Amino acid sequence: MSADGVLPAPPVRVPGDGVLLREVREDDHARVLEAFGDGRTALWNPGPTTLAGVEEWARGRNDWDGTHASWLVADPHTDDVLGAVSLFKIDLDQGDAEVGYWVAPWGRGRGVAASAVRSAAAYGFGALVLRRLHLFHAVENPASCGVARRAGFLLEGTLRESYRYADGRFHDEHLHARLATD
Repeated sequence: MSADGVLPAPPVRVPGDGVLLREVREDDHARVLEAFGDGRTALWNPGPTTLAGVEEWARGRNDWDGTHASWLVADPHTDDVLGAVSLFKIDLDQGDAEVGYWVAPWGRGRGVAASAVRSAAAYGFGALVLRRLHLFHAVENPASCGVARRAGFLLEGTLRESYRYADGRFHDEHLHARLATD
């Protein structure tokens, strides 16, 4: 990584507190498909529904094209898939990006999401020299509000009918943000 915040082409491994952010591998595909089959995951973060779809999803996550840095979140001891986290809509000129994540049902309730978001944020503020990260979630998803708070993102407001989720409805969203100086 250069000091000017240039995103490398291959995914960079990032260790975290109880998580490892890493590339998506072929041996992860079945577990990723299982995670996206969960109703809660599918509502807030719809994803592929076939192995072919997972393969395409993985290629997109592993291809750091300058607009996103995406990782699979794995257990650092067992290497099992726990979820995913991304910095996306990266704007190096403005020094900002959005954060998105999901956690598989078997990873919930263990602090996985907050740890993954903190680790991705540290990478963004450090390696990419970002100054601000945005995190949006549906107001009806209070677990994500807790994740944002535990990851150091302050609530800045509510965006009315901001985003259409998988249920086809436009949901109000909370906007959380974290600055590099926080």
